[in-house]
Amino acid sequence: MTSLAIDYHGGGTLIPRSYEPVEPGPGEVRIAVAYTGICGTDLKIAHGAMDQRVSSPWPIGHEMSGTIDSLGAGVEGWQVGDKVTVMPLNWCDSCPACAAGHQHVCHNLDFVGIDSPGSLQQHWSVPVRLLVRVPDDLPLLTAAFAEPTAVAVHDVRRGQVVPSDHVVVIGGGPIGLLISLVANHLGADVLLSEVSAFRRKVADQLGIQTVDPAAYDLPATVTGWTAGKGADVAFEVSGSRAGVTALTDVLSVRGRGVVVAIHTEPAPFDLMAMFWKELDVSGARVYQRRDFDEAIGLLTAGVIPADSLVTDVVALAETEKAIERLGSGEDIVKLIIDSQ
Repeated sequence: MTSLAIDYHGGGTLIPRSYEPVEPGPGEVRIAVAYTGICGTDLKIAHGAMDQRVSSPWPIGHEMSGTIDSLGAGVEGWQVGDKVTVMPLNWCDSCPACAAGHQHVCHNLDFVGIDSPGSLQQHWSVPVRLLVRVPDDLPLLTAAFAEPTAVAVHDVRRGQVVPSDHVVVIGGGPIGLLISLVANHLGADVLLSEVSAFRRKVADQLGIQTVDPAAYDLPATVTGWTAGKGADVAFEVSGSRAGVTALTDVLSVRGRGVVVAIHTEPAPFDLMAMFWKELDVSGARVYQRRDFDEAIGLLTAGVIPADSLVTDVVALAETEKAIERLGSGEDIVKLIIDSQ
């Protein structure tokens, strides 16, 4: 059989490639990929912004779902036809971070789909330890949201969100929306700050309270919303300098800030506010296995309405056009690539 892959060649170039799938090696499974979500990192790669990492022609993509179609030697506990997603973190098991139990931030981490071939192909072989089981009753399109939902679960865990917390989410892209939904599910009172009217409308339809920081002073809004206290927890998901400033501005005394967005350039940070209010500010990078397991549970229970977050489903052969759309400023929450 002949399969299709979309290879990234560097310099912002994506080239389709036909290939004959090979059998998985020992300890691997081959997945018939069903769906892959395109995320902000994929967009940066496709625009040439991460060529120092993506050094060889291969498919990118890591938000995925599919079914096992072949088992390598020594694989136990899985069968052909099983529905799966992949936790795309392949760690070394020997560095100081791994030894301390923090494998997800391994010093030598292979983020599969960035540092090694990913899921924008029809047949994809991965180590069996990366598999996450998808329940039979969970649609594969919904299961493609497991990875970004796991990101949100990990972020909320890092923020130590508890019921009745006032939570501010700065940035209403897919991850900001998912953080809002996860925090709301825990019983927090959530306010999403987002400049895009389209994204605010999506959030409103999901039952998330929103504010436009371009039209309303965000710290003043939060002060009024919390009866003068400030937010217990704030998440910086915008990736903007204004978002970093807002993070410290909106927090209460001893509030908890979480930096979620990737800031490729240093941004000014208000250390005086951190000192004055005794703030706790932490970073949140990717996820752990328990976050993935919880994400699958939230999707299965319908807590995360994945269908409401899908703007369009596009054929694998149209991946380049989909990425162009995502970077064009078009009103989009999530584009999903169909590899079937």
